[in-house]
Amino acid sequence: MTIALVINDKVEIPLSELIYTASRSSGPGGQHVNTSDTRIQVRWNVKESSALNGAERARLLKMLASRLTEAGDLILAGDSHRSQRRNREDVTQRLAAMVREALIPPKPRRKTKPTRASKEKRLDEKRQKSRTKKDRGKKYEGSD
Repeated sequence: MTIALVINDKVEIPLSELIYTASRSSGPGGQHVNTSDTRIQVRWNVKESSALNGAERARLLKMLASRLTEAGDLILAGDSHRSQRRNREDVTQRLAAMVREALIPPKPRRKTKPTRASKEKRLDEKRQKSRTKKDRGKKYEGSD
């Protein structure tokens, strides 16, 4: 069994930081659902994790802000399988994928200027719109 959840080549979350809890599931399983705790919830505190450096922590806090509790916990739950083991694996992989995606830095924006053709097209459309509006106000004489 691994001692850390590998996110990428730089970040590994120690399994001791992940808190798993089991509860009754509403997923598939018929009568089995009513008798076994197959729903798994994983909780990981981003603010206090030893797996992250300052920049990574700040990035995760920003990118996952809507999913974090006030204490800085990221909570995911899974109940799509009948067994606790499969739900645990599923929720752990989802956590890893979510953190991996949040750690990817955005590509820097390169400033560009509009091309000559796009400027001309914009101005032509502007002229056409102006003509259309100007023509709306004209009244034709002699048709009383």
